[in-house]
Amino acid sequence: MKDPRIEKLANLLTKYSLKLKPGDVVSINGEGIAAPLIRECYRAALRCGAFVITDIRLDSLDEIFYAEANADQLKWVSPFAKYKAQHIDASLGIWADENTKALTGVDPKRLAAAAAARKPLSKIFMERSASGALRWVGTQWPCQASAQDAEMSLEEYEEFVYGAGHLDDPDPIKTWQRISKEQQTLTDFLNKSREVRIVADGTDLRYSCKGRTWINCDGHCNFPDGEVFTGPVEQSVNGTIAFSFPAVHGGREVEGARLTFADGKVIKAEARKGEEFLRAMVGMDKGSCYLGEAAIGTNYNVKRYTKNTLFDEKIGGTIHVALGAGYPETGNRNQSGLHWDMVCDLRQGGEIIVDGEVIQRRGKFLNRRFPQP
Repeated sequence: MKDPRIEKLANLLTKYSLKLKPGDVVSINGEGIAAPLIRECYRAALRCGAFVITDIRLDSLDEIFYAEANADQLKWVSPFAKYKAQHIDASLGIWADENTKALTGVDPKRLAAAAAARKPLSKIFMERSASGALRWVGTQWPCQASAQDAEMSLEEYEEFVYGAGHLDDPDPIKTWQRISKEQQTLTDFLNKSREVRIVADGTDLRYSCKGRTWINCDGHCNFPDGEVFTGPVEQSVNGTIAFSFPAVHGGREVEGARLTFADGKVIKAEARKGEEFLRAMVGMDKGSCYLGEAAIGTNYNVKRYTKNTLFDEKIGGTIHVALGAGYPETGNRNQSGLHWDMVCDLRQGGEIIVDGEVIQRRGKFLNRRFPQP
């Protein structure tokens, strides 16, 4: 029997997240193991009147690519991919893996070379998104590999994924419309601020957000969602941040990551495990050692770490920052082939201080008008 939440999710992604309308060209991208959701999204997009193209991949192709590609192939960027990024109206990404550790043994320099080569594609995507010319959303299909990473059975992980998106509610779209209003109150407050300071065990980090725009993430780009973010003033980041959970990028885990910044730039990158990989990513290109994003997680339905950034960065009571490319709509101008989100948990004693005022302590906002558990 088909899980009714799959159809609910497909309708939400096409109608609420992407707001598809007749004549839109939408690209649905995903791995073959996510076929049940891909099918329902395809059906829902057609019912919206959209023109649908699909890009269905096999999970093992990336592993083959990094094992076999020569230097020129690593740096090659498909002109067809560029054309698509320049011309589609909407993009729906469905993430799923048969093996989330498939690229663990790949030389970090090869990963960095390929990521740097794709930077022009990322730039097109981000600029078109910032201008409103391109709508996009990405979501997670509950698969065995991700369930294993989260140390759950597949059934438990399905409940976790669908619960994070409020898909058990009678009308999830109405629920996310309510969440959007609640988060907007916090977003409006932060858009009047000048400086943010994060204090926690091993962490004391400051950055300026003066003149930058905070964005309300309410299910229109990532799903499930639940965060507000901005792009820090590039040279304003100072201090140290210790990340509470392993930082995962391209299937590689870095445990005990700790970054120290001076005038915006990472001057020290440490880790208990994966330090070589961390330093390789920090040194990928000119922009990879600066922050492109700083954010506050507001989804209190997500309570545990799962080694999946889509969920981990949304945990209510956490903050995260991203090394590398910033989102132009925030005003951040940092460009890089890297965008790596890393999470710091404040629920055990941290604080968020805005312009000298403590607005959150131990993961809970002090102002009741802001999102609450």
